[in-house]
Amino acid sequence: MSDDIADGALWARLRAATPARIAQGRVGNTLPLQAVLAFQIDHARARDAVHAPFDAEALGAELAPLPTIVVASAAGDRATYLRRPDLGRSLSDDGAARLAAAVAADPAIAGRDVAIVVGDGLSATGVQAGAAMLVRALAAELHGLTLAPVVIARGARVALGDAIGAALSARVVVMVIGERPGLSVADSLGLYMTFAPRVGRADSERNCISNIHARGGLTPAAAAATLGRLLRESLRLGLSGVDLKDLGEALLPPNPELDLLHE
Repeated sequence: MSDDIADGALWARLRAATPARIAQGRVGNTLPLQAVLAFQIDHARARDAVHAPFDAEALGAELAPLPTIVVASAAGDRATYLRRPDLGRSLSDDGAARLAAAVAADPAIAGRDVAIVVGDGLSATGVQAGAAMLVRALAAELHGLTLAPVVIARGARVALGDAIGAALSARVVVMVIGERPGLSVADSLGLYMTFAPRVGRADSERNCISNIHARGGLTPAAAAATLGRLLRESLRLGLSGVDLKDLGEALLPPNPELDLLHE
């Protein structure tokens, strides 16, 4: 009996330390009803995040007074976007024309240090919930650098930032995008930074900061601080990707719940 109690306490502490589904229990040959229902609702949230409509105009209003430009990828609708990742990496003709018109109207927005792009990616839910706060944190962290208008992109994959950054002649492009949802987090954001953006850049030429969300993930302030360090080094060294390392990131604070692993 004492061993059973000790094991129960151990599993409870482990469950408190991770969002992973461990020690769910059993009723007959299946999981307890509560665990089954929790799985179903998390699965539904993940599906909803992928298919939710993206209100780019509402995000633009939330970002005011930061100037914004709304564009779309070559994927004309959500179904096409999900079936054709390649189209999500290319600007639509209208999107390219909008960026060209913006540069023609104000040539000073071209050639700036940083272009921030916000794309719906695979979680419009995450972008609507957290992108404005993250972009504001980035803008504050990048003080002293020149910023292009924020570009809000529908139907975006990460590499769409390359085409947008090139159209704006930005030195660095930063893509804020909704990450693929999982069964523990459906509204996470990722940051992708690319030096000298141009169409055809490889994923190895980008730096990624992921798992940015409110429930136990990286905070917008922490993500912006990490991005700020990387971006300034990127501009100094003239590169990004696997050759650029962040050596200033602090270790995570100790978690008392994990002390049990050393007992």
